[in-house]
Amino acid sequence: MREKMKRITEAADWLRCTVGEADIGIVLGSGLGSYAEALRDRKVADYAAIPHFPRSTAPGHAGRWWSGNLNGRRVYMLQGRVHFYEGLDPFDITMYVRVMKLLGVKLLVLTNAAGCVNTAWQPGDLMLVKDFINFSGVNPLIGENLEEMGPRFPDMSCVCDEQAAEALRESAARRGFPLREGVYMWFSGPAYETPAEIRMSRCLGADAVGMSTVPELIVARHCGLRSVALSCLTNMAAGILPQPLDHREVEAVAAKAQIRFRALLGDLISGAQV
Repeated sequence: MREKMKRITEAADWLRCTVGEADIGIVLGSGLGSYAEALRDRKVADYAAIPHFPRSTAPGHAGRWWSGNLNGRRVYMLQGRVHFYEGLDPFDITMYVRVMKLLGVKLLVLTNAAGCVNTAWQPGDLMLVKDFINFSGVNPLIGENLEEMGPRFPDMSCVCDEQAAEALRESAARRGFPLREGVYMWFSGPAYETPAEIRMSRCLGADAVGMSTVPELIVARHCGLRSVALSCLTNMAAGILPQPLDHREVEAVAAKAQIRFRALLGDLISGAQV
C-alpha cells in the first residue's frame, strides 16, 4: 500500500512541476480529444513521461495530459484514458483520478463514447450519467484500502455531482438541444456487447453501454472528488439495427457531436463553483 501511495504522489509531484495545477479536470473520450486545442497558454505531457503512469493503447486515445486556461479557469484535459481491456490493473486505470485529487482538482468531468440502448434516443445525442451498473466483475477498490484517499466503504447512492449536473441541464436548455439523462452500464470489453447482452442491459435499466468511466466514478467518490460524466451516444447498441458495429463509426459520430459537447463543457467551466 505504501508503494501505491508513493506512485500516486510521485506522479502528482512531477505533473505539478511540469504542467502546473488546475481546478477542473476533463477526460476526453473516443473521438473527443481535439477539444484540448481550445486551451490557452497550454502545456502538455505525454503519459509515457509521467512517472508510474500507464500508457493508452486504444484507437482515438492520444495519451497526453494537457493543462491550460479556458473561460477563466485553469483546466486539465486528458486526451484519452486507459481501459481495463488493455490488460491493466484497476489501480492503474484509475490512477489519474487520485493524482488529480492530490493536484487540487475540485471537479472531475468524465466523457465517453457509448452505445445507445434506449430506443427512444438516437446517435449523436449526449447523455448525462445519472447512475451506473458495474457489469465488469471488477471494482477498483478491491484490496487493501488506501486510507489516505478515502473510506473502506464509500457511499455510491449519488455518483453524479448535482450542482454540475444542473449546470449542464441549464446549458442544454438555453442552447436548445436535448440532454438525455440515464444509466450507463460498464462492460469490460474489448469485444462489443452481444444482442442478448444488450437485451439484458435494457431489462436491468441501462440506457447506454460502454467500456470505461465507471471505475473512475467509483474512485472519485472514494477520494471525495466531485464528478460528473457525459456520454456521447455514438451508435445504437448491438442487435437494435441490422448492421455490425465499427469503432470508426464511433469516432466519426463523436466528432460530429463536438459542437454541442464543447458548448456544454464551456458553459460548465465558466460557471463551475470550485
